[in-house]
Amino acid sequence: MSDRALRCAVVGVGRMGAHHARVYSEIEGAELVAVVDPDPARRTFASEKWGVEPLPTIEILLEKGIDAVSIAAPTVHHRALAEPLLEANVACLIEKPLAADEAEAEAIARAAERSQAVLQVGHIVRYDPVTRAVCQLSDLNPRFIAMERVSPMTFRSVDVGVVLDMMIHDIDVLLMLLGAEPQEVQANAVSVFGEAEDVCNARLTFPPGPDGISCVANVTASRLALKTERKMRIISEASYVSADFVKGSGTVVRKTANAEQLASVRRRLKAGEDLSQLDYLGLVQVEPLAVEDGEPLRLQIEDFLAAVRGGHRPAVDVHAGFAAVRTASRIMATAREAGAKMI
Repeated sequence: MSDRALRCAVVGVGRMGAHHARVYSEIEGAELVAVVDPDPARRTFASEKWGVEPLPTIEILLEKGIDAVSIAAPTVHHRALAEPLLEANVACLIEKPLAADEAEAEAIARAAERSQAVLQVGHIVRYDPVTRAVCQLSDLNPRFIAMERVSPMTFRSVDVGVVLDMMIHDIDVLLMLLGAEPQEVQANAVSVFGEAEDVCNARLTFPPGPDGISCVANVTASRLALKTERKMRIISEASYVSADFVKGSGTVVRKTANAEQLASVRRRLKAGEDLSQLDYLGLVQVEPLAVEDGEPLRLQIEDFLAAVRGGHRPAVDVHAGFAAVRTASRIMATAREAGAKMI
């Protein structure tokens, strides 16, 4: 495959699938040859816009000789679409979440293991320049993480609740940053418009790190907010990181005071001294988070196609996708145990 363009297709060309089709059509070394959608209007629109073949089923697609596919259909259809493609050794980029429940996710994982075809899960926030900037910080040793992902109701992706629709992004980032699934989960949720939850808050306690100290994460997701916010705050003993994904920026605060200065402040506080005139900013260093430019979806698809060409596991492989679904399932189960009425 190294000497020819990869033949690519998109299955499901709704709002997100259309973005996938656009990126494939722009990337050098990729050839968008077909789109698949049961809706004649959507597939015709995509066909005319990108000059590709419109197909109603993946069975017909498999006859075309495809190398790589993005699956951007509703979550409930992921398994039915992914299994025959993987069995035919077609590389798959499956939009998040990997599946609607653990059983479906495990079935997709087994299909990928059997075929050894490349499978990447579309946890696009990993490729957000803000996330990438946070991961570059050398002194990141989280003790507490707060994540908020809220927006007004769009009535898209309502085949799943807010945990699998929105919180799953932050779950994946947490598992990546901390290198483990949580030991303990506390959660509650509220359903308003349907049977699935529209708001959820979860408190996740992760296994102790090398220093024996655990990290606690507080994660909130809502699709009933009045405005869109995507924020993350990471607190450690040496630094504080505040990141705003909507603005594409962040701030890093580090201690600059030496041990003697800090000990002096502690002694004076313990003695009850009035330190209201002390310049706090003189004890810390404040600098902007070094965020580079880049379109997350393009970076994600480039990584996927590189894995297809190289025959190696992508950064967000099926195991990462399965782990995120497992944690999401634990959050939803805990919320039900707490009294939340949800499917």
